[in-house]
Amino acid sequence: MGNKPLNVSTFIGCEATYEEAKIVLFGVPFDGTTSFRPGTRFAMQAIRPDSYGLETYSPYLDKDLEDIAIYDGGDLELPFGNTEKVMDQIHAYSEDVLQVGKKLFLVGGEHLVSLPAIQAAYEKYPDLHVIHIDAHTDLRDDYMGEKLSHASVIRRCHDFLGDGRIFQFGIRSGLKEEFDWAKEHTYLEKFSLDSLAAKIRELQDVPVYITIDLDVLDPSVFPGTGTPEPGGITYRELLDAIGQLQNLNQIVAADVVELSPQYDPSGASTAVACKTIREMLLTLGK
Repeated sequence: MGNKPLNVSTFIGCEATYEEAKIVLFGVPFDGTTSFRPGTRFAMQAIRPDSYGLETYSPYLDKDLEDIAIYDGGDLELPFGNTEKVMDQIHAYSEDVLQVGKKLFLVGGEHLVSLPAIQAAYEKYPDLHVIHIDAHTDLRDDYMGEKLSHASVIRRCHDFLGDGRIFQFGIRSGLKEEFDWAKEHTYLEKFSLDSLAAKIRELQDVPVYITIDLDVLDPSVFPGTGTPEPGGITYRELLDAIGQLQNLNQIVAADVVELSPQYDPSGASTAVACKTIREMLLTLGK
């Protein structure tokens, strides 16, 4: 995992070596269970070069990436057609990072890639709680018979986390059965992030994994995704939410997923993803 050649592109501000890094960022180019429009495997190919349209400094958080040691580990090399092997590889890399006391930042890829990273974080931090920001419930027990799906990723997380550990925000799409199941097993806020600040106070001193599916944003803001869902939040609302996450004391890992850059030729969706990653890296590194 050591030094990268100088000609390999990294996300802006992520030039530390693995040994000195506090945070390890890596890409997971996988969309093997995407149920509508594929293409999230190409996200990091667009994100890394476009990140240089940003500054390393965030005026929202008054923090700078240059003040945090972050290593960009590149993208995992994943096999096609073998979802379980992909999950194993993500888990192994995540475990390696977390076990040496570093923080993990994963960029998808489809949302299923969060599952093995969350599981590795849970194995390191048994009291792990998850904050899930998304348009979709992701609580199906299976999708067309498949237990491993981006439509079931949070349900699979519940398999080992159990009740009282999953907090969902911005949700506006899913089967009735999923919403009914959530009433008994997760905290789920429909349509908005209004209760996030209150839940952050409850989670202030426990280890937390944050997973952000960018389709929580309205398609007018973020059309570059495989499952656009009208009625979403504004980008300023998402930025405000990330600002509130600063109040958590033990963020151990995070991810940002579901950019499909080819569905937005303007590049605006990629810019949104880049800025969200910058803000979340700064949040993780506080």
